Amino acid sequence: MRTLFVDHHADLTRAVGVALGDSGFAVDIVRTLEQASSAFSCASYEVLLLELALPDGNGLDWLKQLRSEGHSVPALVLSDVDDLEKRIAIFNGGADDFLLKPVCTNELIARMRAVLRRSAQMTDPFIVFGNLHFDPIGRQVSVAGHPLTVARRELCILEHLLNRAGRIVPRSQLEDHLYSFNDEVSANALEVGIYRLRGYLSRSGATPRIKTVRGIGYILECD
Repeated sequence: MRTLFVDHHADLTRAVGVALGDSGFAVDIVRTLEQASSAFSCASYEVLLLELALPDGNGLDWLKQLRSEGHSVPALVLSDVDDLEKRIAIFNGGADDFLLKPVCTNELIARMRAVLRRSAQMTDPFIVFGNLHFDPIGRQVSVAGHPLTVARRELCILEHLLNRAGRIVPRSQLEDHLYSFNDEVSANALEVGIYRLRGYLSRSGATPRIKTVRGIGYILECD
């Protein structure tokens, strides 16, 4: 799940970025609202982490502008503001949750999953394709009722293909979804991930299959 983290505190963003990466999130870290707007213009995000006091403006004003433009991405505000009236203003300004600094990364990840779960409840929170069942919030996969353990990177590929099952997913779209701006990605990283994911599916007896559409991308089909 691709995440935009807007905060200018280097130590915090470094620690949180590592923890989120280990939990299956692809994280883009920016320091200013100008950089955040640029990131939103060229990438699609599943969740937003936002500090309020930023070098070039107020994060809450920027969030209000996002909401007025129709962006519904779940947003968690991180702040050292411990005042009831200000917290109410944060929620009224479009935040889905609030976490007081200094943050505990385990609590932050749990809250991120909670807001994603609430967002998913507007539709079916689970994805079923053939005999494969995927819980995008709990990050759990099963095949014909049997749990299947999939490595983090391949799980992200599977999720994106499942969300577009039966349709061609361009290679560039997959790469944009899987990797943050700062990831060092080898030329064949996606091919390696697809190869490994095919192995998981084949060995588990899953009916969905990944087909390569030469020169374009991939499509998840079902036997």
